[in-house]
Amino acid sequence: MTHVTRDELDQALPDVMAAPKNGAAISMLCLRPARNERRFVDEIHLTSQQGIPGERWATQPWLRTEDGAPHPGIQVCILSKRVLDLVWRDRENTVHPGDTFIVDMDLSEENLPTGQVLEVGTARLRVSEVFNDACVKWKVRYGAASKEWINLPEHAPLRLRGILCSVERDGVIRTGDALRKIETEHKSS
Repeated sequence: MTHVTRDELDQALPDVMAAPKNGAAISMLCLRPARNERRFVDEIHLTSQQGIPGERWATQPWLRTEDGAPHPGIQVCILSKRVLDLVWRDRENTVHPGDTFIVDMDLSEENLPTGQVLEVGTARLRVSEVFNDACVKWKVRYGAASKEWINLPEHAPLRLRGILCSVERDGVIRTGDALRKIETEHKSS
């Protein structure tokens, strides 16, 4: 398996950042019922209390609040289609990263600041303050160069590994639904 190189990543950055700012269709809805398990579906139910019912967020979160509860800011993971297409080269032998959905949209702090409310399907999400820095599994699956590229200090505001969100309004999302920014007062999670 050949991973993407640093040169390829750097050359692709302008295209990644040229993604639409709003209203992009979502794709590749993914459930993660257990570690390293992926199930692709056409719709997902979201709740503010359970995140995605049946997912491991409620039982095996990678981040907890001070009282030990699952951190609400990691209920939904969203990844840029342009980044995924850049790094996921061997789709037959390399597992999908497991993000809730993929979207061709600019996920940077400038476009989607912490607290930004997003509407998709009948659900509303809120962009979390939790930074997604790509785990060790990302490095193994997609290469050391991609993990380092994501975590460069100057790239942190670009959120190249995607964004994490809490569920603000229960609802259903379906493949093809548009992800839209909602104009509200921003609040930090």
